Amino acid sequence: MGLLTIKINFFMALVLGLGVSAAWRTSSTDANVQSANQQAPPAGPATTPTPKPSEQQKSLQLREEIKVIENLLSHASTEGFSDRGAALYLLADHYVRLGDRAKALAFLQECVALDEGFDPGDDPTFVSLKNDAAFRQVVEPVRRRYPPVHRALVAFTLAQKDLYPEGLAVDRPKRLFYMGNMHLKKIIKITERGEVADFVGPDLYDLMLVLGVHVDPVDHSVWCATFPGEKNRPEIVHFDEHGHLLERYTPPGTGPHALNDLVLRDTREIYVTDTHGNHAYRFDRASHRFTELKLSRPLFLPNGITISGDGNVLYIADLLGVVRLDLKTNQSTDVAPAPHDTLAGIDGLYWYNGSFVGVQYGTGANRVMRWNLSSEGRRVASSEVLERGTELVKNPTTGAILDEQFYFIADTGIDNLDSDGKIVDKTKFDEPLHIAVVPLK
Repeated sequence: MGLLTIKINFFMALVLGLGVSAAWRTSSTDANVQSANQQAPPAGPATTPTPKPSEQQKSLQLREEIKVIENLLSHASTEGFSDRGAALYLLADHYVRLGDRAKALAFLQECVALDEGFDPGDDPTFVSLKNDAAFRQVVEPVRRRYPPVHRALVAFTLAQKDLYPEGLAVDRPKRLFYMGNMHLKKIIKITERGEVADFVGPDLYDLMLVLGVHVDPVDHSVWCATFPGEKNRPEIVHFDEHGHLLERYTPPGTGPHALNDLVLRDTREIYVTDTHGNHAYRFDRASHRFTELKLSRPLFLPNGITISGDGNVLYIADLLGVVRLDLKTNQSTDVAPAPHDTLAGIDGLYWYNGSFVGVQYGTGANRVMRWNLSSEGRRVASSEVLERGTELVKNPTTGAILDEQFYFIADTGIDNLDSDGKIVDKTKFDEPLHIAVVPLK
């Protein structure tokens, strides 16, 4: 995306020119496996840098995606897709990137009129519209309609300012947090008292940008997902409870891939989102095989992922909402949002007592939310804003639930990283990192 501005732009930069995948088609192949007794992965196709797309390729890709989104809108009733506002906002995003200000404004006007919580006012994608009177007319009523909500408090303050974290997880029995790092490419651990130490040190195993982190409750081992970085090597990586490398796997084919977040299903499977390739995969922990999930619609920058309490339903978040996949029947459909709300653009997504808790960035305004689901988990019965429009959601990403409280990374600073994890402006080390907490009861 050039210089990073916000998370949606970070992901768009990685995807443009590379194609929306046919995420409803199934494929299966062996993973590329790295032996645990080697520190660096083997050389091969996965380490070949991906050429940067040209402006013409980006433009063609945007237009192809517009066709897909418009098709979803026109067949929403039959495809199980119900969030019109999310589609309109994404169309506005694409048209302003193409330089068509009039169409972008028209779609924003239609989107905001639906009153679903979209706020383009501070979205850097629409910076070219800032001085347009029609754009101001769109934004001003939104600000009155959705004032700040402040319920969270700072739980921890981390002194190191160049961490640029993304993923957060918790080992509940040990009461220990783990946090991924995109710049230094490491994983740190944090005690309840805020004490910080490296779990996996920088450059120890030649990791790329560490995003999603997840703790296996059975043996306290830690899994993480990585973006490709400068070596174009996305992986899921497994460490024992002491931070020693156990195994690592790359997704099938030559890409593009950028593994983002993951969730474990008992000891059998891992499910992981591929933001770069617009896929979601099932990974078999015994056979070490990735299988692309067959879904009811194509994915747009899939990100957060979670699983129901009984382990039978998977939920995958992208820029258009949340796709519900029944793991018993392999049938999928979009979760219907509550009236005047949206599930678009959720980063961290977590199951909690029949509800979702999530960090949302795809509405233009960052917010932390709780969505109470219907008994069958197919629709949102009611929504609750936990934090919105404050410094604690200046640049949030993911979180973790402990003792009926949601801990989340408040100000990641990832707007100061490029797509290889390099710092754009080294003078921007003004503030320490905060992890905030908000009660769920």
